[in-house]
Amino acid sequence: MHTALGVGGPVAPRWSARLAVAAGAAAVLVLLLFAGLSSVLLVAVGAAGMALTAAGAWWALVHRALLRALALALAVAAPVTVVVLYALAGLLWVALVSAALWALAVSTGRAALAADTGPDHTAERPATAPRRPFLIMNPRSGGGKVDAFHLVERAKALGAEVVVLDPGHPQDVAGLARRAANEGADLLGVAAGDGTQALVAGVAAERGLPFMVISAGTRNHFAMDLGLDRDDPATCLDALTDGVELRVDLGHIGDRPFVNNASFGAYASVVQSPAYRDDKLRTTLDLLPDLLTHHTGPRLTVRARDRVIEGPQAVLVSNNPYRMGDPAGLGRRDRLDSGVLGVLAATVDSAAQAAGMLRGRHAPGLTSLTVHEVVVEADDPTVQVGVDGEALTLPAPVRCRIAPRALRLRLPRHRPGTPSRKPPMDWRRVRQLALNLGRTARPPTHGPARH
Repeated sequence: MHTALGVGGPVAPRWSARLAVAAGAAAVLVLLLFAGLSSVLLVAVGAAGMALTAAGAWWALVHRALLRALALALAVAAPVTVVVLYALAGLLWVALVSAALWALAVSTGRAALAADTGPDHTAERPATAPRRPFLIMNPRSGGGKVDAFHLVERAKALGAEVVVLDPGHPQDVAGLARRAANEGADLLGVAAGDGTQALVAGVAAERGLPFMVISAGTRNHFAMDLGLDRDDPATCLDALTDGVELRVDLGHIGDRPFVNNASFGAYASVVQSPAYRDDKLRTTLDLLPDLLTHHTGPRLTVRARDRVIEGPQAVLVSNNPYRMGDPAGLGRRDRLDSGVLGVLAATVDSAAQAAGMLRGRHAPGLTSLTVHEVVVEADDPTVQVGVDGEALTLPAPVRCRIAPRALRLRLPRHRPGTPSRKPPMDWRRVRQLALNLGRTARPPTHGPARH
């Protein structure tokens, strides 16, 4: 397929950019034409409603009993009141149309930027079929996907040696993988959750062997970012016969590898409570007030490059940064080979700061960094951490680092969910594209300029 080109660059990005500019202008014009000076009040009332909702949610998290109930009532009543006020003023349709136009503007603008930047996929190359693949499968993962999709039988039919874990007797999966490598396995793979995936991926990286992900876990965040079919894990076995290889980064927390992230702070403390497994919601609501107000739990300090973050309630260190500024893409990573860790630290000590979180990545209480190494300190000798969904307690301080392109991944050639890169909205670049300045707007993609 060939992209139509014009004097100023590809046609499709230019027209998407023009639609974005037109929709954005129309959103403003609808407010001004049909609401007049009331448009200022319209925006102010909406912003106030959102701020009160965020403040009410914060108060509900840090209080109990009657105060929590009152805070929840505020969080619900604020947006309802805004809608009622808009309707009484006859401006509800104006607000809805303007909001829809603005959403269209942002969506088409980001699409234009993505098309103008061009594809940004990890380089992959054809791979020969392994002679002695070794797979580890957990029959309980994902509610029994291993049995439901007959993964053991299908893998053996393709020539793989399969070890099925016994849920009643925990086994050293890293030890199993090392023994298989010593005995001549030329590929390691896992059908289980992300925590097990990471442990075996660490062995594959240290031995220089390709690693195969089978999306048989509950959430399969790693598989999602690789574009694997999470609804049918049997398709992952195609990597044994029609596979490609690519290299991605591997995170390390201390000596333990991780493929997704390591979580510190309130969430990590909640999931380690003995009561959490039996009643997640009640346990979370019971523990959060003291954790968020620093009455219990360690006080964290994050040191990354020349930055020091004091007292965050939550810290997320990820193997490559997560997508920001896109609610639909939260929890996804555009790349797995950028060679850096993503660090997100949230510090919210008041309702005003909670309302400020509505600004997204520009919120004063949110710190977003990309680094090669980060150290998380605590005022306790140990700190609770969630690593790829596994609850751990580690000695403080905790050091996280990235191993660039350390993991050889063996994937099916055809992957239905390969994510497209969506750059953050940049109105200046969108305007340049719309004015036939596409080639000027496009950032360099072939390395640094030569001087």
